[in-house]
Amino acid sequence: MKKVKDLSINKNTKIAELIKQFSQAGGFTAKKLADGAEIWQAMKKDKDCKVFFSFPACICATGTRGIIKDMVKNKQVDVLITTCGTLDHDLARLWKFYCQGRFDADDKELHKQGINRLGNVFVPNECYGEVLENNMTPILDKLYSKKKEWSTRDLVWAFGEAISKHKNKEESILYWAWKNNIPVFIPGPMDGSWGSQLWMFWQQHRDFKINLFEDEQELANLVFEAKKSGALMLGGGISKHHTIWWNQFRGGLDYAVQITTAPESDGSLSGARTKEAISWGKITEKAKHITIEGDATVLLPLLVNS
Repeated sequence: MKKVKDLSINKNTKIAELIKQFSQAGGFTAKKLADGAEIWQAMKKDKDCKVFFSFPACICATGTRGIIKDMVKNKQVDVLITTCGTLDHDLARLWKFYCQGRFDADDKELHKQGINRLGNVFVPNECYGEVLENNMTPILDKLYSKKKEWSTRDLVWAFGEAISKHKNKEESILYWAWKNNIPVFIPGPMDGSWGSQLWMFWQQHRDFKINLFEDEQELANLVFEAKKSGALMLGGGISKHHTIWWNQFRGGLDYAVQITTAPESDGSLSGARTKEAISWGKITEKAKHITIEGDATVLLPLLVNS
């Protein structure tokens, strides 16, 4: 039995100090965040552990993109598994910008003005679909001249290299993934504007191919070669499932931290707690694991800087 201690903070309190206090505060999500930070640090320090990071696209429309970029830049993770929209937002914000908005905005009026609302972020048409089409086509033309068939991993790296001369390149997740040779897998490559642009390009180049089997083979190799594996997972969906699905074939993850806002009662993968994955063999019975309930845009910056 450990005594619950009161928090004591001031303007000079650092994040790491606050998280340490959370571990002693004994209460609710604060304690879970502290436990998650401990597991996160353990998986990073374990030299035998390959660290997977899965996340949804939506947070890349926010300033949280900068946190993910820094994680890739500083090589805190070994493998990224995400959705097509991550490429949408990362590239669109490289060439244009998104705007701060409101949850309670008039969506009919926004539609008339050509502004898309993503939560409380405003995404003007010219800063999303239009800018992606204008900038992706020249890149695809050059890549197509080199080879006709690509895995998503290779294509993402090729885009990272293609933007390497852009003045804002260091703001990009894709740039740092290419720069640091960190593989990025997009198991659902058509579910976004980036994928739609690939489809549009295919209309005039029918021998242009996306080889998902090559992605799966490389992902399988990474899993089978890992002495240990750990995962930081935001939300759920195809990104989380691809992470835990492949790791079951090596006996499960040895470390797992999930941040989610979803309830467990609806049976969704986003709501499924890490302990549920043990029953599937996707997380080992002896694994250090935790599910932290809360908004990743708040909790991720605290966790990774703990």
